[in-house]
Amino acid sequence: MPAFDKHIFVCCNQRAPGHSRGCCDPDGSGQLRSRLKAELKRRGLGVQVRANNAGCLDQCEAGPVLVIYPQAIWYGNVQEEDVPRIVEKTILNDELIEELVIPDEVLNTKGRIRWPKTAS
Repeated sequence: MPAFDKHIFVCCNQRAPGHSRGCCDPDGSGQLRSRLKAELKRRGLGVQVRANNAGCLDQCEAGPVLVIYPQAIWYGNVQEEDVPRIVEKTILNDELIEELVIPDEVLNTKGRIRWPKTAS
C-alpha cells in the first residue's frame, strides 16, 4: 500500500470542564474526527488521506485543533461545519483557510497567548 498523501491528526484530548487551557474534545465523542473520516470517505479519499485521533497537540488555547501533514498546517477553532471546506480547499486543492490557520507566534505558547482572541 502506498504512503498517505496527507495525514490529519485531530486533537481528541479531554480536560475537566472549565480548565484554564481549554479542551479540544470536551464531550469525548471524537465527533470532529468522525466527521472528517466520513467526508474523506464520501469523496473517495480514504486510501489517500488518513484522519487519526491524536492525544494533546499542546495547542489547547486554539482548540479544537488539527494538523495536516506533510505540509504542517495547523488549524484552530475548527468546528464540524468547517470539515467540508477543509477537505475541499486544503486537502484537495492545497489552499490555506486563513481564518483557521494558527499563527506561528501562537503555536507552542502554552497558555501565554489565547487564540482566537476572545472579547474581554
